[in-house]
Amino acid sequence: MKSKLLSIAMLFAANALAFAQYSSALFPVGTTGVSVKLETTPSIVRVTLVGPSNSYLAIGAGTSGMANGSDGFIYSDASTRDYGFTGVGIPPTPDAVQDWTVVSNTVSGTTRTVIATRSLNGGPGDIPIPNAAGNLEIFVARGNNTLTLSNHGGANRGYATLVMAFDASLATSEVHPDVKQRFKIYPNPAKGTVNFENVDKIKSVDIYETAGRKVKTVKVDGANIDVSGLKSGNYYFEITLKDGSLYYEKLIKE
Repeated sequence: MKSKLLSIAMLFAANALAFAQYSSALFPVGTTGVSVKLETTPSIVRVTLVGPSNSYLAIGAGTSGMANGSDGFIYSDASTRDYGFTGVGIPPTPDAVQDWTVVSNTVSGTTRTVIATRSLNGGPGDIPIPNAAGNLEIFVARGNNTLTLSNHGGANRGYATLVMAFDASLATSEVHPDVKQRFKIYPNPAKGTVNFENVDKIKSVDIYETAGRKVKTVKVDGANIDVSGLKSGNYYFEITLKDGSLYYEKLIKE
């Protein structure tokens, strides 16, 4: 029995590495008034831009700022979000394939927060982003009080080095660019009932303590399960889908 528990504990340790996620702090870039945060998982990169609500917000990466071959995401009043650069002072060109997806766009007062996701490799013309610790060189720009893509001016442009570090709190949860493939559990933390996204794809759920002992197996017949009988603490949900694949989520039981 001890050997089996150890094997399960090692499975979760391996899973944490397999689903390792790295992130930077929300970093203010120069005098632009824009802050940026980057997160990666084994499959996607997620960018958060916070800045003036009346200005377009842009982030890019390349060997030398906006030089030829650089790649970027731009939130503006246009429908396109994925751009390539051909040189400083030259308007960026929308990529033929739009790989960035805006998953959140909120305005509070005069501040806008935009969150977008893309696969790590992206598509043609996109710069791959590693899911690893290290430094990422980026540039940021915003509109001069306009949502229309136009010359931003020197004061509205800045450069930064984002320090990507292992994020243990998110290491067991994969974030997918397609919401249809998400199996998030909520509320989290929970007291009595836990709900599932996309429950129609789920076959069963095994609940484990952090030490690796399975405490419960649940056949998911509805959109939620009862966890009121669990003691307070941290648990892992091993979610088995109807196609046989596995996903893991962490639950905090209050």
